[in-house]
Amino acid sequence: MTGKDFMSALSEKAKINMLKGLIEIRKFEEKSIELYKTGKIRGYLHPCIGQEAIPVGACRAIGRKDYIISNHRGHGHCIARGADIRKIMAELFGKSDGYCGGRGGSMHIADMDLGILGENGIVGGGIPISVGAGLSCKMDDKGNVVLCFFGDGAANNGVFHESLNMSAILKLPVIYICENNMYAISMCSTDSVACEDIGKRSCAYDIPGHIIDGSDPLKVYESVGIAVKHAREGKGPSLIEAKTYRFYGHHPNDPGQYRGKEEVGYYTSQKDPVTNFKRRLLEEKIITAEEIDKIEKRADEKIKDAVIFASESREPDLKKFLRENKQD
Repeated sequence: MTGKDFMSALSEKAKINMLKGLIEIRKFEEKSIELYKTGKIRGYLHPCIGQEAIPVGACRAIGRKDYIISNHRGHGHCIARGADIRKIMAELFGKSDGYCGGRGGSMHIADMDLGILGENGIVGGGIPISVGAGLSCKMDDKGNVVLCFFGDGAANNGVFHESLNMSAILKLPVIYICENNMYAISMCSTDSVACEDIGKRSCAYDIPGHIIDGSDPLKVYESVGIAVKHAREGKGPSLIEAKTYRFYGHHPNDPGQYRGKEEVGYYTSQKDPVTNFKRRLLEEKIITAEEIDKIEKRADEKIKDAVIFASESREPDLKKFLRENKQD
């Protein structure tokens, strides 16, 4: 199946659902920043505003029995995979009704039932896990695949090379998705990566490499779909570099002064995945402005409900934590 085949198989309803995903992730992250600044959310918070097209497009290309592995900037991955935003918000609040009972917080959400094998607060920490998950899928021989998300900073970690090499040797069904948002905290990728495109590193492992516009959910969907087909056929892993941009600093307390105003202005005005996809669907007459307004209002209500749910959730029972960890 070619890229054109994947695109032609995508219905108008599916595109509208992709827009719903983009809007929901954007609004969830905006609300999370607001709650973080008022002290409702503690610890660390790494919003993915500006990068929403990658999880939405990628998760649309896999099935319910497949798996994803996320990183510290993973709320969007979980939402796109179908996670309950009430339980995500409760986890951010550190409450007992959160996905991990309030123990994990923003960077460690997991749900085995949805195939979310966990976010990971360690840079590159999810990449070697993909090897084990991919080997499990191959041994099960049911055609399942793994999506492994990581950033440009993680691509310079040694486990990146070790994991892709082993996955290539064993022909594991893993799709490695590098979300290159140009900055590893404050280090620009042009100063930390010797070659222009991380995706070209696929040549070292003799696997397919795709270098795409990560602000376009349809392009992400197409490329991931091709890689998924390749993996399901037993041909092994692929590396996708999705070029993107985080609109804010590394976290809400980071003013991002290491970036120039012109650069930020260009990406936020010209490469906004939410604004651009709205415009595209309007121009193609797939949706109306009134329908978009309804989608946004429903997302607002959904997130408002999630905040209420998280606020009313009980604090974790610390004594229970200690009892569960006590060795007999």
